[in-house]
Amino acid sequence: MSKLTRRGVLAASTAAMLTPGALRAQTWPSKPIRWVVPYTAGGLTDVVTRLTLEKMAVGQNFVVDNKPGANSLIGAEMVANATPDGYTFLTVIAAHAANKTLYAGRLKFDLVKGFAPISLVAIAPIMVSVSNSLPVKNMAEFIAYAKQNPGKISFGSSGVGAAAHLTSELIKQVAGIDMVHVPYKGTAPALADLVAGNIQLLLDVPIGVMSQVRAGKMKALCMLSKERVPGAEEVPTIVESGGPPIESSSWVMFLAPAGTPQDIVDRLASEAGKAMKDEALRKRLAEQAVVPVGATPADTAKFLQSEIDKWEKVITTAGVKVDS
Repeated sequence: MSKLTRRGVLAASTAAMLTPGALRAQTWPSKPIRWVVPYTAGGLTDVVTRLTLEKMAVGQNFVVDNKPGANSLIGAEMVANATPDGYTFLTVIAAHAANKTLYAGRLKFDLVKGFAPISLVAIAPIMVSVSNSLPVKNMAEFIAYAKQNPGKISFGSSGVGAAAHLTSELIKQVAGIDMVHVPYKGTAPALADLVAGNIQLLLDVPIGVMSQVRAGKMKALCMLSKERVPGAEEVPTIVESGGPPIESSSWVMFLAPAGTPQDIVDRLASEAGKAMKDEALRKRLAEQAVVPVGATPADTAKFLQSEIDKWEKVITTAGVKVDS
C-alpha cells in the first residue's frame, strides 16, 4: 500500500471516529449569530450583553437584535420558536423567572422547557432607597418604623410584576410589614416622586439611582446582597444594615432555544466564563455596579429554577395579578 493510500485510509478512519459534536465544532459558526435582547438598546441588560459578547471569541460576529415589549415575552417567544441550530440566542433577566408564574397558562411557549441555559453571566443587586423625609438611616430602623406605621409607607415600581414590585413584596413578607404599592409607567416617574417625597421607598439597581443618592436627594439604606457591590461600595449589605438576609438582583442570563446542540451551548458558556474574567470587562461592569459571574450551564439551570421557585412563592402569597 502506497503512503498516499495509507494516508487516505487513516484520514477516513479519523473522520469516521469523530462525533457529530466534534464535526460540528469544526464548522460552527459559519455565519453571524443573532442575539435577541428583549429590552431597549442602551439599558443595563443591553449594555451587559454587548460588553460580554464583545469578549466572546467564536470566529463570527454577534448581531444584537433588540425586541422589547410585553415584559420580555415578545423576544422570549421569538427565540423559543427559533430553529435550534446555534444561530439564535436570548438574554433574559429576573423577569423571566417571575413570568413563569405571572403568566401561567397564558403563554404559547414554555419559559423553562423552551430554552437551554447557557450561562448566568452577571448580577446587578437591587438597592433599597428611601425618601429623605423618612426618619430612618438603616434597614433595622426602616422595618421598626414600618411596623409602627402599618400601611403608611408607599413604595413605587415601574409596574405590577416588575422587579421592584416583587422584591418589595418579598421584603413585606420576610419582615412582616405592611406597605402600599404605587405602580408607575417606568422607573423615572417613580424616582421623581421618591425625591419629591410623594412615595417613601423605591428599589432599583444602583446604576439607576446612585447619582441621586450621592447628590443627597435620597438615602440608600442597603444592598440586597451578601457582599458589598463594586461601584457602590459605600452602601452596606442588608445584613450590615440590620435587616434579614434577603437577596434580590436584576441578573443577566444567556439562553438558547431548547434542542440547541450541547457542544454549542458549552462553547458559548465557556466563552462567557472567560469574558467574565477579563479585567477590562470587569472594570466596565463595576462602573455599572454589576457583579460578574459566568456560571456553567448546569449551575445556571439550578439558579434559574431557584429563582422561579422563589418568585412563585412571593407572587402567590401576595396575590399579584398582571393583565394579559
